[in-house]
Amino acid sequence: MLNKPNTAQREAITYLDGPLLVLAGAGSGKTRVITQKIAHLVERCGYAPRNIAAITFTNKAANEMRERVGALLQGKNAKGLLVSTFHSLGMNILRAEAKLLGYKPQFSIFDSGDSWKILSELANSGDKQEIRDIQTQISSWKSAFVAPEQAAQGNIGSAENEKARTYARIYTRYQETLRAYQAVDFDDLIHLPVVLFKEHPEALFRWQNRLHYLLIDEYQDTNGCQYQLTKLLAGSRAAFTAVGDDDQAIYAWRGASIENLHNLRNDYTRLRVIKLEQNYRSSQRILKVANHLINHNTKVFEKRLWSDHGIGDPVRIYAARDDEHEAESVVMKLMAHKFEHRTKYSDYAILYRSNHLSRAFEEQLRTQRVPYTVSGGTSFFERAEIKDITAYLRLIANPDDDPAFIRAITTPKRGIGNTTLEKLGSHAGGRHVSLFEAAFEIEMEQQLPPRQHEDLMTFCNFINRIQERADKDPCGELLDELLRAINYEAWLYDSHEPHQAQGKWENVQEFTGWLKRKGEADEKSLIDMVQTIALINMLEGKNEEPDAVSLSTLHAVKGLEFPHVFIVGAEEDILPFRDSDEKQIEEERRLMYVGITRAERSLQISYCNRRKRGKEWLACEPSRFLTEMPEGELVYAGGHKEAAPTLSKGEGMDKLARLKAMLNKEPST
Repeated sequence: MLNKPNTAQREAITYLDGPLLVLAGAGSGKTRVITQKIAHLVERCGYAPRNIAAITFTNKAANEMRERVGALLQGKNAKGLLVSTFHSLGMNILRAEAKLLGYKPQFSIFDSGDSWKILSELANSGDKQEIRDIQTQISSWKSAFVAPEQAAQGNIGSAENEKARTYARIYTRYQETLRAYQAVDFDDLIHLPVVLFKEHPEALFRWQNRLHYLLIDEYQDTNGCQYQLTKLLAGSRAAFTAVGDDDQAIYAWRGASIENLHNLRNDYTRLRVIKLEQNYRSSQRILKVANHLINHNTKVFEKRLWSDHGIGDPVRIYAARDDEHEAESVVMKLMAHKFEHRTKYSDYAILYRSNHLSRAFEEQLRTQRVPYTVSGGTSFFERAEIKDITAYLRLIANPDDDPAFIRAITTPKRGIGNTTLEKLGSHAGGRHVSLFEAAFEIEMEQQLPPRQHEDLMTFCNFINRIQERADKDPCGELLDELLRAINYEAWLYDSHEPHQAQGKWENVQEFTGWLKRKGEADEKSLIDMVQTIALINMLEGKNEEPDAVSLSTLHAVKGLEFPHVFIVGAEEDILPFRDSDEKQIEEERRLMYVGITRAERSLQISYCNRRKRGKEWLACEPSRFLTEMPEGELVYAGGHKEAAPTLSKGEGMDKLARLKAMLNKEPST
């Protein structure tokens, strides 16, 4: 069953004598350790699958883990095994224990967009940066267990200035609004289970009794709340395996704390530490560069990656004249390499510190007709205008969908504001019914002013009328009627710049056109089509990866690997990011380390001698991280003083044309 893991992996898989920290270097097979340990617990140690929880950070990682465990158990009953993200685990706990915290089990979960809307109204501001700052501050307060009262009283340092006091008042109103809506936000899914377990020991006992063994992936990415949650669930039994890598801790900006790895030693005196140092991904040269760089950071756990994959090519450092030249040279090098080695486009990744750096590379790739994908791009179904229309359809299909109700009734605005919705939410919460159902109860007519109640009834009766026909009338006819009735096109032009409104309306037409065509072709009603949309949303990202070059930020690429990697923009004020203090410099160095360790066979790191900012040219300084790499493993190219002669752009394109011609002449095999 263990499928020949190496010695350290086998030790980590079979160790059960107490709490375990597995320090898993990049590419060292940590997912294999977690999945095989689950199989070991079930097959060799007598654990029931329902008593095991494996917790990670992304749905993609959870799905991969689930599939691997299923294959290892080979059809044996894995029913009840909990493989989920932290947020999904938190949701399950809250749904099961909702009444203890005064929520109905069907509480709503607000995404970032829903929260944004509430905060914009509470702050009475259209300033996107200000709303983003408020969201970040509230998220930080929740992660640090700072209640609205504490924030308002100035019990923490940052609440001493006027801005923080304003944010604290908004935090108080925000929490009151969420409670009235019977809703929680993303941070609450971790924060509230911790509050629940601390205030209700009987609930904690139930979950400790349910989950006998915990496996936690990417432990270095946990924040204070997640650390508390796992510590409470582990209890005195302390039966857990935490897997992490302090050298890949790159999410401090979103609340993750590398200290959580170190705290394990303080909280668990019997903690065993096992290091996975054999890398199954990269060449020896790439690892030597990575090790040499990361050794400049202060360390709590020493480890050194090594590989059996051969020495490999030297790491190439390329100095470009400017950002346009950098993009040209990278794309030219990539294309020449692809034709010379007959690789796929998907073997290549271009990685950068900040999203704005992708523009020049996208332009070059488009010019050369090279297919590419940009990591983190907005999904069509996640666009605000599509979510607006989808909210109506969700509500028509399921009137108990409270987030859909709130989005639909407030977009476009129709005289129903926060005060009306808070009264409605409060009544619905007390009666344990949905907002839609509560709207029809006699008490609401008594609580609301006549005008607001009339507007509320007009909206709800309209939804009921559409719903009555949604199962039988043609899908296209109902969609056209819906868009006319809510006057969505006019609202877009009233609330956005004309060009932006036109783009959004075209997206809506594309979406509704697709729904109509699909509805006719599959003979599906509007209700059926809503379920189709939900399914597409759930399955999105599961399609086969296209053969395309990957463009990604260094933050978004963690966990991925590519045969050939280009890291671009390796300059001071970019990587490391400008104004970084000593602690942040260490995180920036880890970010460079993550980029380097994505590469399997070849790696180029480039920087510009100057960049255009607005209309001015500014001189650039190469990143200090380049001087921290071992000279003997590097070769220099481009405008670097130690560079070997390189081809001009014209010479390079000629070489590429000759290669293409040569390949076209060869007989196919």
